[in-house]
Amino acid sequence: MKINSIKTKNYSVVIGKNSLSLLSKKLKKLCPKTKNVALIVDKKIPKKFLVKLKKNLKKYKVFTIYVSSSEKIKNLNQVNSIINRLLSLNFNRSDVVIGFGGGIIGDMTGFLCSIYKRGINFINIPSTLLAQVDSCIGGKTGVNSNYGKNLIGSFYNPRLVVTDIELLNSLSKREIICGYAEILKHSLIRDKIFFSFLQKNTGKFLSLHNKTLLKCIKRSCEIKLAFTEKDFKEKGLRMILNFGHTFAHALEAKNKYSNKLNHGEAVLIGMMIATKLSSFLKICSFETQNKLERIYKRNLLLKNLTKYMTRKVILNSIKYMKNDKKKDDEKINLILLKKIGMTTTPGKCKYSLRQLEKMIKNLY
Repeated sequence: MKINSIKTKNYSVVIGKNSLSLLSKKLKKLCPKTKNVALIVDKKIPKKFLVKLKKNLKKYKVFTIYVSSSEKIKNLNQVNSIINRLLSLNFNRSDVVIGFGGGIIGDMTGFLCSIYKRGINFINIPSTLLAQVDSCIGGKTGVNSNYGKNLIGSFYNPRLVVTDIELLNSLSKREIICGYAEILKHSLIRDKIFFSFLQKNTGKFLSLHNKTLLKCIKRSCEIKLAFTEKDFKEKGLRMILNFGHTFAHALEAKNKYSNKLNHGEAVLIGMMIATKLSSFLKICSFETQNKLERIYKRNLLLKNLTKYMTRKVILNSIKYMKNDKKKDDEKINLILLKKIGMTTTPGKCKYSLRQLEKMIKNLY
């Protein structure tokens, strides 16, 4: 299958089936002085992929650090433990650290790379669809604190992102839908033609049709890069990517980041709440809301999730918005939908918690 490559200002993203085979060639070109490679690997990665990766890195001295991926390990204690291991192995800034796993592994590895000796080479190999279309793009890194998710972090780009779609065959349908949520979001905020494609081809995508996967992952990455390249440190434009996420993060916090509600599911719910709110406020048409509802219903995207969309649950969750890291005053900054492919401007739709509560009561 064809390997696609997306060039950015600071790194490239290679996407395709068996793209892992390109790593050695890319690494030699990008980091010619590298001698040591640390692999920070999610224990859930199928063994055959790790074997393939290590075979590709046979010219280097490779150290493997296994991590049980969960939000509970995404903290400063875990980062400190890995940094001490790298220091004991005498890793220097010309060496490479590779994160091989989902978004949790990528976020944590990117963060520790940004602070290790003020910056060591970082390569991201996202293993989940969610990571491939979202967290691996844009340079956001971070870990959690007792006060919330990703509140400790940095902006730090990888040297390379290697997206191998063959890894997706090991994922559950639930995990595929989790990543699809971000793809759908990207179409809603930027590209109505891409949204039309998803209307017709979501079934094929969820069935892991290779050509459809490749097209959607590539387009999704391009859309996210269109925002992150122009606004790397999220001062304005990049905030549009938060469509649906303010509600999603509140729901995740309310549920203590448990596996009962994963990030993508929370985003699907958050986007629907935001779209209904947009329609209620007459920011978008009711037909726009209908288009989104139809794609949800046709593909059972909210199957077993309707309990999270009740008035009571939403009202109980929005109080968690007060610790949102993107809030710059006492009001909540929402990104709402104007039409398919266009959102409101960041900073234009700001509401107090009391105002939000009143709107939710009228909406549900």
